[in-house]
Amino acid sequence: MLLACGMIVALALSAPFAVAEARSCRPVVNPYPNSRYEGADLREIRARNVSCRTARRVARGAHYKALGMSPTASGVRRFRWRRWSVTGDIRGSTDRYSARSAEGERVSWLF
Repeated sequence: MLLACGMIVALALSAPFAVAEARSCRPVVNPYPNSRYEGADLREIRARNVSCRTARRVARGAHYKALGMSPTASGVRRFRWRRWSVTGDIRGSTDRYSARSAEGERVSWLF
């Protein structure tokens, strides 16, 4: 009995510090109609410690800002969008982006 109570207390204490699993969110379909990117989706959106609604908003807004930036020699973009620190790896055929906030929220997506 004492062992079971100890295990429950240990589990309860460790729960707030557990890392949240990333959830998969719906893609942002055709975010740039009537442009050269028409038909390209923001896909494989993953959200950790944030809702899918917020994750999709971050992906869309941060990616829109990234498209307005000049490519870097390294192929990696680093910038801020609102309260998010964003990194975009545009090397290769698929662009990979990730955004994180100071509160530990994370969003990632592909373009």
